[in-house]
Amino acid sequence: MAYIHFASPTDVAFYLFNIPVYFYGICLAIGILFGFYFSYSIMQKYYKNLDKETLYDVFLVCLIFGFLSARLYYCLLSSEYYVNNLSDILNFRQGGLSIQGGIIGGFLSGIIYAKIKKLSVLVYADIISYGLVIAQSIGRWGNFFNSEAYGLPAKYIGVFIPTANRIKGFENIEYFQPTFLYESILDFCIFLILFFVIRKINNRFDGLIFASYIILYSSIRFFMEFLRLDSVYNIFGIHIAQIVCIIMIICAASFIIYSYKYKNSNIEI
Repeated sequence: MAYIHFASPTDVAFYLFNIPVYFYGICLAIGILFGFYFSYSIMQKYYKNLDKETLYDVFLVCLIFGFLSARLYYCLLSSEYYVNNLSDILNFRQGGLSIQGGIIGGFLSGIIYAKIKKLSVLVYADIISYGLVIAQSIGRWGNFFNSEAYGLPAKYIGVFIPTANRIKGFENIEYFQPTFLYESILDFCIFLILFFVIRKINNRFDGLIFASYIILYSSIRFFMEFLRLDSVYNIFGIHIAQIVCIIMIICAASFIIYSYKYKNSNIEI
């Protein structure tokens, strides 16, 4: 059966003083820059009462600790490899970041920082959510260049995966479903929903944007796991990522229900 396919990816973009610069890192950097730009622009237009410079500090704290927790989370789930290759834990250039770990670590560090500085945790969580999902949409392309985060064998659209990067048992198959592309598109759709739908809810309260983002992204990731072949660590046959998705959805939905019932207030932005 004929299908559309992407060309074979390459992981090195160029060399700088004989040091390889990877497309993976470039995609992450572009995603972060665009993500911050969108959050900052939205803050300027719709949150005019907030200090714009503070966003730099909050964003930086969440970025640093989110990045570290994303790596730690991934390494813990891939402990069989990293226990015997401890030096690779700090080899960020080879890939291996968990978005779920990054979200959890970034949010917890944001809470601590906001409490120390006496800032509104939920307001800044809302603002950063816009940029975060944009960053995810762009950053997912790093998976393409690293030949990772792909899905089942392709039927209609596929990405070529080099033999060395193929999952055990699929060595003889060349093209796989580009789940990174699916998620990239869906992440951008989440941004559109947050900005054009959730933001305009009349009796919206602080934290609704962030909670909605958690529910939408976790729902997408839950179903995406059925397509992906490289999911690590299962519990009773269920991917750990799916379990985390369910927990995050329940927490976010409970927050929304509680807020509407006990803390609902009108916010004009």
